[in-house]
Order: sequence, then C-alpha cells, then structure tokens
Amino acid sequence: MSTSKRKGVPGSTHTLATLSGSACVQGSAPSSDQDTVDFRDMELEETKVWVKKLGLEAYRAEQIRRWVFRYRTRSFEGMTTLSKEFRKYLDAHATISQLRLVKTEVSVDGTKKFLFELDDGSRIESVLIPERDHVTACISSQVGCAMGCRFCLTARQGFTRNLKSSEILNQVIQIGQSMDEPKRLTNVVLMGMGEPLANYGEVTKAIRNIISSDGLNFSRRRVTLSTCGLVPGVERLGKELPVNLAVSLNAADDNTRNHLMPVNKKYPLRQLMDALMVFPLQKGRRITIEYILIKGVNDRLTDASTLARLLIRLKAKINLIPFNPFEGSGLEAPHENTIQAFRDELMRANYTAIIRQSKGQDISAACGQLNTRFNGPRQRSSAKVR
Repeated sequence: MSTSKRKGVPGSTHTLATLSGSACVQGSAPSSDQDTVDFRDMELEETKVWVKKLGLEAYRAEQIRRWVFRYRTRSFEGMTTLSKEFRKYLDAHATISQLRLVKTEVSVDGTKKFLFELDDGSRIESVLIPERDHVTACISSQVGCAMGCRFCLTARQGFTRNLKSSEILNQVIQIGQSMDEPKRLTNVVLMGMGEPLANYGEVTKAIRNIISSDGLNFSRRRVTLSTCGLVPGVERLGKELPVNLAVSLNAADDNTRNHLMPVNKKYPLRQLMDALMVFPLQKGRRITIEYILIKGVNDRLTDASTLARLLIRLKAKINLIPFNPFEGSGLEAPHENTIQAFRDELMRANYTAIIRQSKGQDISAACGQLNTRFNGPRQRSSAKVR
C-alpha cells in the first residue's frame, strides 16, 4: 500500500488509509489555503461531496452530521467514531459555527428573547415562546428588514444583510440548548426579523436541515414560514418545499394594504390570492392569515366582512393580533370590544378566527417589536468552535 503526503493535514506524512480510518482511498485533500467549511452551513449531499474530495467514503458525511446535528457536539475531538487523524484534519479545515449570545431577557409570561451577535458584528433577535404543551422558537432570517411595514419596529431598523443558513439554523439549536428540557422545543416559526422569502435560498436550505432526518429532525408539520406576500417566493416555495405557510395580510383591500405594506404595490391582493389558492397544503392544514388590528385603520366591521369575502375560496384560519405599540409608530391597538366584534363577524362567516395576545410585550419580544437597536459592524467575534 502506497503512502502519500496529504496537503493541509496537520502533522507530517499519513497514509491515505490512516486518514480515512478504514480502507485505502483515492484522491487528495484540498490545499491548506482552502476556505474553512462550516458543517452547519451544509446539507448532506454537500457534505458527501466534501468528504469525497478528501478521498473518503460517503458514509463519513453521515457520521459527521450525526455528531453535528443529533448530538449537537461543539468539538471535533469528541467525534469518537472518526479516526484521530481525521479529527485533527477537521479541526484545521472545518468548523461548527455558533452565534455569540449577547443578552437574554425573560418576560413575566415566560417568553425569552435572545440577542445574538454574528461574525461581522451584526445582531439579530430570536424568541422562545412557551406554550402549554410545547415550546416554539421564533427565528430571524435577515439582519433588519427592507419591507417597510408601518406596524413593524424591525422595519425602522432598515435592512443590513441576509442571514446564512447556518445563522438561521443556529438560532434553533442555541435556543434549544438554553432550555432545561430541550425536547419540549418542537415548533419553529420564521416570524422574527426579516422577510424569509427575500432570502429564499438560505432560508430553504436552513429549513431542509431543520426537518431532515439527518439534521435536526423536526416534523415538517411543525415548521411555519411567514411572509408579507412576495408572490414569486410563495409560488416557488409551494413547488419546492411546502411547509406551513402564514401570510401577514393586515388588510382586505389594496388601498389600506398599500398604506400599511409597500409590498402590496408590487404584488397586490389579487396576485397574492391567486398564489395562495394553488399553494399545496398538507392533509388537514390551512394557510394562516395574520391580521394585525390597528385602531381606525383596519378594524371596522366592514373590514371584517371584506376580509371574509376575500378569503372565501381559500382554506384558511385567521389569527387576529392587536397591534403591539412602539414609540413613534403613530398607531394604536383597538379597544377590546372592537377586537371581539371583528372576530365575531368573521365567525359568523364560518371562519376560524382566533385573537392572539402576543407574548413577551414587556421585553419587546411580541409580534412586530423585534429590533436590535444596533445596526453596524462591531469588533469581529469568532464563531468557530473547536
């Protein structure tokens, strides 16, 4: 059996068989100046391609992912099913990224808000929402948001950049790791900072790693993506990755929606409804319509009846969310009686309509309240885990 100098492998000369931990393999490793790979930013097939370039068997990718996702290991040294030589190589040429936790705030209702810092110093917020029998992770897809919705504090922050799939995924992982009972974390909603469909590639890659059996192994039925209504993204998602869909609608006529949500000027209600009508739904599922009630803007009984007519052909349930105030918005939540009357009007039209009182208001973790209050580069922090 021949030996070969492995470029980029710490130490000196190793046989290819020694590095693989099994039989002799062919090919050479990438050179030492190659970019470090992040296993939390890769899917199974990408990981297989990477290990094959090293001349290793494809099943090594599955071993690595088992450690990274099932056991949530933060160290290559602990991957004891791999040879020591291979672990040393991984330590030099790969990483298992994580976010830097800056601060955690806890609401009186048990909601937790996490402020995370990214490699470039940008910051995002994520929320742990306790329910009666489970916990939901509400995660962000962008640093800030470019959609400009009037009722959303994140929009005031403006847009900085899209998140990488690993930065999306790590929110779920690290929220789970913060819990005493991680198994109670069963639901994931992409309803944090940013518009998920404006970061389509990285968001769907993260979702695939969240729901895949060799990833975090969440049920597809427990993952929900919320959009303001980017019609091409809705259509593409329906064809490629039909998870639960929530739509931030907030008005049933174009004039009102144009006023609240600039996206409606590009993708008006008729186009959006057409896209939702053909969105594939899992058995027993409906599209969730999110409707933020704002005093004097969209809270009249005529608004409710217009909404009922708009949705008449759609399999939908409606979440009514009283506006969560923030300084400078110029908007208010309706009176409780107005909210109940709006719901009752929808129920008379045979819709499932639920009034959702947002949790975490006292820590600015409620719907539309996320804002890092900081939007610029800081001293770079390393997310590499050894």
